[in-house]
Amino acid sequence: MSFINSFRRSVRKDDGKKVAEQAQDIPDSPDSPSRLSILSGPELDPIITDFKLQLPENSDAQGSMDPSSNGCSRSDLSVALEDCMAALDLFLRNEFEEAQARLLSKSKESMYHALTYATILEMKAMMTFDPQHILSAGSTMKEAQTLCQRYRRKSSFSKSFTEEELHAEVCYAECLLQRAALTFLQDENMISFIKGGIKVRNSYQTYKELHTVLKSTGYTHGDNHGHFEGGVKLGVGAFNLMISMLPTRTLKLLEFVGFSGNKEFGLQQLQEGSAESTFRSFLCNMLLLCYHTFMSFILGTGEGDVEDAERLLQPYLKKYPKGSIFLFFAGRIEEIKGNLDEAIKLFEECCEAQQQWKQFHHMCYWELMWCFTYKRHWKMAYFYADLLSKENSWSKATYAFMKAAYLSMLTDDDCLTFGESALTLFRQVPGLKQKIAGKSLPTEKFAIRKARRYFGENPVPLPAAPLEMMYIWNGYTVIGKHKDLTEGMLKTLDEAQATLESSPRTEYTIDDQCLLSLLKGLCLKHLGHREEAEHYFTLVLCNETQIKYDHYLVPNALLEHGLLCLEQGRRDEAIKLLETAKHNYKNYSMESRTHFRIQAALHKAKGNGENGVHVPSSP
Repeated sequence: MSFINSFRRSVRKDDGKKVAEQAQDIPDSPDSPSRLSILSGPELDPIITDFKLQLPENSDAQGSMDPSSNGCSRSDLSVALEDCMAALDLFLRNEFEEAQARLLSKSKESMYHALTYATILEMKAMMTFDPQHILSAGSTMKEAQTLCQRYRRKSSFSKSFTEEELHAEVCYAECLLQRAALTFLQDENMISFIKGGIKVRNSYQTYKELHTVLKSTGYTHGDNHGHFEGGVKLGVGAFNLMISMLPTRTLKLLEFVGFSGNKEFGLQQLQEGSAESTFRSFLCNMLLLCYHTFMSFILGTGEGDVEDAERLLQPYLKKYPKGSIFLFFAGRIEEIKGNLDEAIKLFEECCEAQQQWKQFHHMCYWELMWCFTYKRHWKMAYFYADLLSKENSWSKATYAFMKAAYLSMLTDDDCLTFGESALTLFRQVPGLKQKIAGKSLPTEKFAIRKARRYFGENPVPLPAAPLEMMYIWNGYTVIGKHKDLTEGMLKTLDEAQATLESSPRTEYTIDDQCLLSLLKGLCLKHLGHREEAEHYFTLVLCNETQIKYDHYLVPNALLEHGLLCLEQGRRDEAIKLLETAKHNYKNYSMESRTHFRIQAALHKAKGNGENGVHVPSSP
């Protein structure tokens, strides 16, 4: 049993060095998900019903030493949390270097300083995708985990925890979760995926057990209870939200045995965590904003709660009016509302607000590129794609493809002013491919497949390259909110249709006709012409056997047809179409993203926020 194994390991740790060594080995073992033995199960002890938070007896002696807290006074935890929140305040005011310096000075002795410093480095790595940034963040997060291990409870026989030990558990789980996220970015070795999966499982188990601790009748609030509870809500909420979105097929592939997730419960936990003024309220807030403004669009059907996102953002925007991260989200909210001019203004303001972290600029460039795409201002869209290709490392192949796509919408004379041609750029795309975690990015694979038609002696142009990539990023949900934007895009598609019909027939003709049918169907749906939209979606399905390359069109046409039926109240028909798209097609471009969207549509159709078996009383 993990209880006995944990105890045997704990009695062997006689000094600080062994503790540090143990921290690197234990979390990656599938047999020891955590030190908290409180859940029933074949390898876990029964739930602790007489849990009692053990605090130092002399609460007035703030400087007194507690022998069970590794030489730290009780007040050390409060002081560390206050200092980390002050550093976070600097970060949110765009004083990034000052914030990092403040955290680094105590990152070798304070688990909260170590975790916060590593979290900032991970944010930078996620924005740049620079291999060195990823390695640095991973190494720093591992050091933070080792430090957290030093403060965890040493014996599993004891049923009581000091406040510091509880905080060590929640910080330890957070380190595991963040290391797992980095694992998927940094190594081409499949072993890293397996180790990442173990980290996720251990983190998930720890958060579940800490949530049970919070609900225990014997639990007593410590001085920093709010910060501890916020950490648990962050982890439990994040896991429930994440797992609720995963397609069933992905769950099986990742072998998430025993995992369960409920979207509403996850959102509730994050809402509660964000409402309090605690150390992790900012992270809870950011996760909610990311869900409502990005995840629900890119990995869902665009059902994010924009009003809730605005409500969450307003207090921060009021306190940090020049805060880059908040200006960015303000711009994104206006963008998904279809208020593109206001969005552009806010993204530009975000870029002007600070110069220390160019990563925020790159995030704005990406959104500005799409804003001008929605407005069909191809030259400006090209300008921002070009900036990204020169300054950002995420996907050079995707940036080159987008530059080529925009030039393909211009006349030859217009292209001369840029000093590049669409043909040359399309041919560069395969050579710019990179691998992350041993695999190419799905977006890059898609771009390379689309660019291959430009390598023959007689290149066959893509009919509407930017509009197709726009679908991949669910941009039609954005323009669908404004009639003029949708009508403009439909006009461009009609022009592409006319060009295709007047061109000689090629091996790509049927594929191109089906693509234009799918995109026209989307525009017509948003304009309220539902019968015409259904006709175009059906047209794709009728030509299924003749599609030669773009096999992704068929399951996506089924998905869009299913969503249309759902809007019309034809629920049973919608579920049938969605289930067909889910089960009858595989090995096509952007398959995972399509399955995420199908899963979201099925949840909506069935009125079910769960994924896996969920017990209401547990996270």
